[in-house]
Amino acid sequence: MPYDNLPNFNELPSFADLPGCAWGVWGEGDELGTVNLLTDEVVAHAAKEEIRPIGFPSKPMFNRKLPEHRLVSNTPVPRPAANDDELHINTQSGTQWDGLRHFGIFSAKCFYQGVKADSIEKGPLNITDPSNIPRDKIKLGIHRMCGRGVLIDLVKYFTENGKKPLPYDPWTTHGISVQDIQEAAKQQGVSFRQADILILRKYNNESQENRDNLRGRQETFTGIEQSLEMKEFLWNNHFAAIASDQPSLESWPVRPGDIHLHQTILGLWGMPIGEFFDLEALAKYANETGRYTFFFSSWPLNVLGGVASPPNAAAIF
Repeated sequence: MPYDNLPNFNELPSFADLPGCAWGVWGEGDELGTVNLLTDEVVAHAAKEEIRPIGFPSKPMFNRKLPEHRLVSNTPVPRPAANDDELHINTQSGTQWDGLRHFGIFSAKCFYQGVKADSIEKGPLNITDPSNIPRDKIKLGIHRMCGRGVLIDLVKYFTENGKKPLPYDPWTTHGISVQDIQEAAKQQGVSFRQADILILRKYNNESQENRDNLRGRQETFTGIEQSLEMKEFLWNNHFAAIASDQPSLESWPVRPGDIHLHQTILGLWGMPIGEFFDLEALAKYANETGRYTFFFSSWPLNVLGGVASPPNAAAIF
């Protein structure tokens, strides 16, 4: 069942220089944030109503390390047909969830619920005994999500199914407004519900060559605007999570005078952010069937204390 009496954005207190702090909404010591909205009842309802692997890019954004997949033979005695895998990845080098350890409140040097940045240990986090897990090492770690996904196809809305070009270049700094999202939802006949996982399609499919050319150039992206109205919209709809197909959910880079929206979404609300999602097949099916809601399931890597993760996500109709 939905949570009753959740506060509106303007009823939330401020923290540091940011309005809209939700640390007290889920209780002291909470580490799930808006994922609390994905109750067993919500998940079961979404499954009943809606149910009718992703690789890594060769050129990740923001100077992140290239992923490496190596085949090795680890047997003491060489065997002609026996191999192991070794994977070395930055979990944000491709399609990803930003977890609650990823982005916090800069001015206060802390993450969600006031967890101090210097309390989160850097370097190897090797935990070998699952029966003896130190809580301080895994606080705010990545987690799973299942619920009702809602695709808002901004490309379809702006282009009228390809009859005109997008009014923006997705690879330049441009802000998507609340009105843009609401009008696109209206065009699709979609109404939002508490605990929805909001997914925004902001650009047409690019060739691999164009994607590869993004690395090394100035990183500028279309994304949701860093406005008070956007914060009110996201919180007051009580989304459990939000994702898009760009390397940055929010318009990038942040304009002088504005504050990273990541600080509010992750740091104040505990709302996971998905980025670089491949939405082309999903949008094609949704546009063909007229169904923009679906059962959304995501199982991030089972890495204790993880900062981020490939989503391992699926939309089930």
